[in-house]
Formats: sequence, structure tokens, C-alpha cells
Amino acid sequence: MVQEHHPLAKDFPEFKDKIHALKTGNAHFAKLERDYEELDKAIVRLENGVEHSSSAELEQKKLQRVTLKDELYSMLKR
Repeated sequence: MVQEHHPLAKDFPEFKDKIHALKTGNAHFAKLERDYEELDKAIVRLENGVEHSSSAELEQKKLQRVTLKDELYSMLKR
């Protein structure tokens, strides 16, 4: 099964406008969002076999993604 990239606006459509506003007006949020997007794309490449790594490395990347997503979500809820 092919895995897809999940940008924040797709996962949190109710925050689409706020995501855009924070990306342009909050440097910390913008950096975290870029890091999240890059990490998510890397995970998708690994899961789809485009790139290869150990399962431990993949799991660590997934944990990092969850941590970033949680932090971004808490910023969106403020």
C-alpha cells in the first residue's frame, strides 16, 4: 500500500487559515512546520521503498514526527 504525505492543512483542515497565518507571522512555528513537512516526506519515501533505512531509524523518525505534530497542534489551539 502506497503511503501519502500528510501536510498539516490536510490533517487539520479546520486550522488551514491559522496555519497560513502562523507560517508567515511566527518564525518558530514556520521552522517547526518546515521540519515536520521534511520529516513527513522522508518517512513517506522510506515507507514506499524509495529510500531505505533500518526499522529502528524509521520508528525514530515517526516518533519525531508525532512530537513535532503535537507541538504544532498545541500552537494552533492557542
